[in-house]
Amino acid sequence: MRSETQKIGLVLEGGAMRGMFTAGVTDVFMENGIVFDGAVGVSAGATFGCNYKSKQIGRAFRYNQRFAGDKRYCSIRSLLKTGDIYNADFCYDRIPNELDPFDYKTFAENPMEFYVVASDAVTGQPLYKKLETCDASDLTWMRASASMPLVSRPVRIEGYTLLDGGMTDSIPLKFFQSIGYTKNVVVLTQPRGYVKEKNRTLPIVRIVLRKFPKLIYAMAHRHEVYNGQTAFVFSEEAAGRAVVLCPDKPLGISRTEKDRDELERVYQAGREVAKRRLNEVLSFVRQPLSLT
Repeated sequence: MRSETQKIGLVLEGGAMRGMFTAGVTDVFMENGIVFDGAVGVSAGATFGCNYKSKQIGRAFRYNQRFAGDKRYCSIRSLLKTGDIYNADFCYDRIPNELDPFDYKTFAENPMEFYVVASDAVTGQPLYKKLETCDASDLTWMRASASMPLVSRPVRIEGYTLLDGGMTDSIPLKFFQSIGYTKNVVVLTQPRGYVKEKNRTLPIVRIVLRKFPKLIYAMAHRHEVYNGQTAFVFSEEAAGRAVVLCPDKPLGISRTEKDRDELERVYQAGREVAKRRLNEVLSFVRQPLSLT
């Protein structure tokens, strides 16, 4: 049995449409009744991962397949018209409330904690928000977590100016450990051995985000932080405190992919990895962590 003080967490990296891999992994987990005490998602890890708490198997894949080529969902037209390549009204209102309803009741009643990560544009530091009901305020935090720089407006809420959580904490394993999650399953959207390089768009970032010098600094050093995070994640796996699932090879999918076959390919890649590692994950979440 699980220790009363031991919490099992699920940590979900972002990566825009690489998140279809994560959706495949989490659907297999849900299909096999894997229960976590909490989850934390970054960017696409947040917008797709929330369906774990609402227990909606297949929903993230389904609506992305349905709306991938819809200009109301993701388009240059939306970017030019609204400042967001992923249309905020369509993604965070029409889809969850009308077109592919989100189960707010189950989300609120499920005792699993759910956190999202956003980046504070003023301080250049990550912010962690616990979502309780997925009401309009919670959805705004989720949108902030997924607001990619250069193609999204900064999101203003509760006195903060926010952008994509991946800019400051792409893999929030240390955060989850700091709030008591002693064992964690981590889903990455890059393969083992991946090394992030310096952001090539930094010259443009410096212009567009010139009002936020600390965020620019975070972006300039993001590759160093990210590579340190992946090293830490795999060291935690070696120590028996984490299980890490990631693609076997680079996913090779566009961040704003519209090809339904490509979305299917990446989703199925996630399912295949999850099925292959399923017994390992089941054993990990069921066995108490040794304190010796």
